[in-house]
Amino acid sequence: MQDYIPSASGGAYPLREGHSVRPLLDGPEAFTRIAEAVANAEHSVWMTLAFHEAEFRFPGDHGSLFDLLGAAADRGVDVRGLFWREPDLEALVSDSQIFAGTPEEQEMLRARDWQGKIRWDVLPGFCHHQKSWLIDAGKSTERAFVGGINLDRGSLSPRGHQVREVTETGVADLYAEIHDLYLEIIGPATTDVFHNFTQRWNQASERKKPDGSFPDMATASDLAPPTKLAARRGHVDVQITRTVMAGIYQGSDNTPEAPPFDIAAGESSVREQVLSAVAAARRSIYIENQIFLSKGLLGALEQALRRGVHVIAVVPRIPMKELIEFRRRAPEVAAPIFDRLEQCGQHPNFTLAGLAQRDARGRQIDIYVHAKMMLVDDQWATIGSTNFMGRSFFQETEMNASFWCPETVTRMRNDLFEEHLGQSVQHLGELEAFERFAAQARENASRFAAANPLEGLAHALLTRTYCT
Repeated sequence: MQDYIPSASGGAYPLREGHSVRPLLDGPEAFTRIAEAVANAEHSVWMTLAFHEAEFRFPGDHGSLFDLLGAAADRGVDVRGLFWREPDLEALVSDSQIFAGTPEEQEMLRARDWQGKIRWDVLPGFCHHQKSWLIDAGKSTERAFVGGINLDRGSLSPRGHQVREVTETGVADLYAEIHDLYLEIIGPATTDVFHNFTQRWNQASERKKPDGSFPDMATASDLAPPTKLAARRGHVDVQITRTVMAGIYQGSDNTPEAPPFDIAAGESSVREQVLSAVAAARRSIYIENQIFLSKGLLGALEQALRRGVHVIAVVPRIPMKELIEFRRRAPEVAAPIFDRLEQCGQHPNFTLAGLAQRDARGRQIDIYVHAKMMLVDDQWATIGSTNFMGRSFFQETEMNASFWCPETVTRMRNDLFEEHLGQSVQHLGELEAFERFAAQARENASRFAAANPLEGLAHALLTRTYCT
């Protein structure tokens, strides 16, 4: 039940009661559950996707994305995929793959007589970054998955992140071993995932273009929005929050049992929810995020640190090269952000940490943190697609699911700490566990610098040199 951490009030979807939720830690667990849900779908499978590596295969015998979805479509399930298209992908974000609906890709679908439906959506200069799955929309078996894991081979790194492959030089690809999360949801908030999909599907930017739908515009027809909420299925409160740029989608955003909201004005409820949770924090904040560079969030965290709140932020030790270039080439913009990070680093109750594992030859290999999540006071959590930076809070198209459930949040924190520390912390209290994490991360920083084995994965990073 919701307590002192408020829900967001400025978005399309209100706080909803009555859910069952299941955090899914790392790719193998998440993709196994998603593949099982798709394989057991009775009516529909709808998904939003940003990045897709052609070589990706689901765990087990489910095969590629189009094998998995194709098998469902062959059973008569209504399969729809909403894919991000970016004509100049390499200039926007390097070292990434998408399924952009090129002539070759569409021919591949026709050659295999693929029975699903696809629309493509462009966001000029930015990314439609949502990663959601909706099973059996509007039916009693409806469930949703909200998170940020890309369909790439690095995201299949198992819990604990035992290094699978390295080069002869001992230097693994930056994205070879990735840590990430999803959240499985059953209950009324899945209707909001349903509404988000129909809204984006019906207004996808490329839908009227000759190559903007598969198999064609008439077949990949519009969808009716939901008219009633899914039934309650548990005791957990959940809220779906989003980022949507103003002017991208038009028209009314009314949803079942929710106040009127016009999406044309845009939405930044993820940011509102995150900042509200930080402002309400009394004891602890735990963050995992690929991009931890929001000036507003860092300022709010610094205020929490002054109140005595313990804060741990787990990030990539080596960030994506675009962030390093940003700090180097745009100091007038970057400096205020990194100054705030350094201000957080001045507090003894703040820890910035990366993850690393040893390969079979004993060499330290970075584990890339791609997660987008936060926990507060063992009471509240958010999991989704949103990086903690300005463009993700205001311009990219994002989706997070926040939930209020001390039992589930505490268990998730224990599981994450056990993975990152290599030892159980279930016998420790909340703040004792935070202190253990911080102390071990600092000890591991010295071990990492000396190329000695770490205890667990987490090692402290210096705030003043981050992204240099």
